[in-house]
Amino acid sequence: MTDQRTMTNEQVLAVCRSNWEYRGIDDGSVREMLDELSAHLEDAAAAGRTPRDVVGDDVKRFAASWARARAPFARRLLRTAAMVCFVMGWLLLATCLLRWTTERAVSVNDVVFWAVLAAVTVVWELRRGSLGFGRTLAVGCVVGLPVVLLAQWLGGDGTLFTVPLWAAALLLLPGLPYAVADVRGRRDATPDAG
Repeated sequence: MTDQRTMTNEQVLAVCRSNWEYRGIDDGSVREMLDELSAHLEDAAAAGRTPRDVVGDDVKRFAASWARARAPFARRLLRTAAMVCFVMGWLLLATCLLRWTTERAVSVNDVVFWAVLAAVTVVWELRRGSLGFGRTLAVGCVVGLPVVLLAQWLGGDGTLFTVPLWAAALLLLPGLPYAVADVRGRRDATPDAG
């Protein structure tokens, strides 16, 4: 392990990048933050100061505090809630289209599965950053399915209520701006191949 008192600028930047990506800061913001920190580190080096003079004794703590300032909890909570609604809207739409119906019957299993999946996703996203589609499916299988089986065993699988197809549009709306921003951010982050 590298002694934080003797870290180079590149090592400080690598630790910060890793911390920010772990926390789910978007790629564009990470690049901006790295550019800004790199400029501060270069200015400090030109003035005869060390990276420790810029970031303090604990690089990870510095990176975490900067990440919290860049993406405050309330904003991350709002984004996560909107994205959970967005995913539920797409799944409702897909279910209705696959079954050629204008409504979706919701059972105890559905409610329990979505509650558990939403809770785990929200906790994960707020703590560690974006869960992603693949990990969401894995969480659904590992955590959600056993809970659904228990709920079915305890409560049965009768229909609680039905959700009309138009509810999918209402669920999609809050997350749409975030989804578009994520797609644009990924597109802008990919280098041109030409």
